[in-house]
Amino acid sequence: MATKQFHYEELLADYSDPRGAIALLKQHRPYLEMIPSMRRPDESVITIPLPVIRVRQAGMSGTSGGATVGAGEVVRLPCDVAVLMCDPEWKIKTGIEIFVFIYRPEEDFSDLLGRWRHTQVLLDKGYEWLMPSRYQHILNDAAEQTQPLFVILPGTPERIRRGLKGACLPFIVQSMDDLEDDALEPLQSLAAEASAEALKEAED
Repeated sequence: MATKQFHYEELLADYSDPRGAIALLKQHRPYLEMIPSMRRPDESVITIPLPVIRVRQAGMSGTSGGATVGAGEVVRLPCDVAVLMCDPEWKIKTGIEIFVFIYRPEEDFSDLLGRWRHTQVLLDKGYEWLMPSRYQHILNDAAEQTQPLFVILPGTPERIRRGLKGACLPFIVQSMDDLEDDALEPLQSLAAEASAEALKEAED
């Protein structure tokens, strides 16, 4: 099955929610273990879709056109979602950031890998996050560890999977069916709780 734009949009929308991002990280255990608190995962993960940073140092942008980025300039990163780890007790960002790259229709291996390389160049200049309003109070210094995670689909060309393996870059193959199942789990849980509550009331 060929990857369509709506597949990309579905994945982007799902990973924009912390619960969707956590479900993604469950498919790559080393990253799942980076979550500060598995007892409070929703408070330990901040997701920023199509993220934006403020660059601290001027320099080349890393694009093929050779454009420059000025100090203090705001730029959008070429990743799809940034996943930041947060200590739920102290409400501060930890030193680990994961950058999710979702395969886009018509992308080839060089395009997908190039987005990560461009991200690396921009982050190397020093940066601060433009955080969502609900996280404005959280300290957002640059990370000590920046890690990529690539998401491909069953219909993604085989050479992309081969290339990611060759470059030793972590990736998962996301089935849209699995995504729908994950989305249904909270609804099924709520339905079960409602049924149990209704049964209890009937017994009373």
